Amino acid sequence: MDIKQILDYLPHRYPFLLVDRVVSCEPGKTIVAIKNVTINEPFFQGHFPRYPVMPGVLIIESMAQAAAILTFHSEKAKPDDGSVYFFVGIDNARFKKPVVPGDVLRLEVAIARQVRGIWKFAARAWVGETMAAESEIMCTVRSIKEMA
Repeated sequence: MDIKQILDYLPHRYPFLLVDRVVSCEPGKTIVAIKNVTINEPFFQGHFPRYPVMPGVLIIESMAQAAAILTFHSEKAKPDDGSVYFFVGIDNARFKKPVVPGDVLRLEVAIARQVRGIWKFAARAWVGETMAAESEIMCTVRSIKEMA
């Protein structure tokens, strides 16, 4: 999936779009996506100027964006103006290696289960052969009208 297709599946835009390419996607099962980390990312101005490191919360967010693509692709749907894709939980997040400019972050996300509109995923982020982070994330799609 190229960036044009990704933009169809995610409402995020610069500077918060954190998936650049989808390498593979098996609906109902797994997705492998790529985030190219460059020094031009706006968060590197403040995190940390002397030793730029991608914030862990943004690594988790990139996993969630990959999970959103997998969710919508599995449901044969696309986000619309009437719905929002939300985090509902993050468990067992671990950060094992700093992610720095020049790294290619490979996001591997698998559906663990889906019950009553809540999706649970096992997610890992890799730089080369080294795991940078892992987490269990839970997400849901909600109608904006439900929240009003």
